[in-house]
Amino acid sequence: MLKIKNLVFVGSVIASLVAGAPAVAQDGPALYKAKTCWSCHGKDAKTPLMPFYPSLAGQNADYMYNQMVDIKSGARSNGQTAAMKGVMGLVNEQEMRVLADWLATLE
Repeated sequence: MLKIKNLVFVGSVIASLVAGAPAVAQDGPALYKAKTCWSCHGKDAKTPLMPFYPSLAGQNADYMYNQMVDIKSGARSNGQTAAMKGVMGLVNEQEMRVLADWLATLE
């Protein structure tokens, strides 16, 4: 009986770890599309919809990550953050890191 309880416990731990994995398992391009980043910053992250939207390709990863965190938290709230504020509600910090790291690799 104790072995069965241990197996159930181990199984539930593994299941909870796997359940938390999708955000980590997703790659940058999939998140960029799923979180609708492309709709303003361009499918290639180089050709934004509006000239005052930033080109994200090749930017510094830590800079982009910090900007996303600050926009989401409200620490950054200038005229350009209004559109981003709503989108950032869809993105967690782990996903922000994946996005920033991937965007930094683009040329």
